[in-house]
Amino acid sequence: MIKSLNILVLTLLLAGCYYDKQEDLTPSQVACNTDAVTYSGKVLSIVQTNCYDCHGSGNTQGNVNLDGHTSLKVYADNGKLAGAINHRTGFVSMPQGSGKLSDCDIQVIEKWISDGSPNN
Repeated sequence: MIKSLNILVLTLLLAGCYYDKQEDLTPSQVACNTDAVTYSGKVLSIVQTNCYDCHGSGNTQGNVNLDGHTSLKVYADNGKLAGAINHRTGFVSMPQGSGKLSDCDIQVIEKWISDGSPNN
């Protein structure tokens, strides 16, 4: 009886350590899709989520306005966007007061920049 109970407890403990999601098991190995990166399809949502609180319409901290393609493209083209999101020396790290964007979000933005920062 005790042996059976021990086996049951051990089985339950081991089952609790099982991961059924790939991203939970190996988050760094999940591929980032940078195919067909567009401003409206991917970049805009990243910027809205991570930048607009401080640099969106009506709120331009540090005199930086990232609201809309035309405004964002200025910072993409002059290298300040990539420098800030990568926390490079000589740039103000963004988002300020928090960690870097996810590696995938950075790759998406860098792909968009390398494609010429199109308004697509």
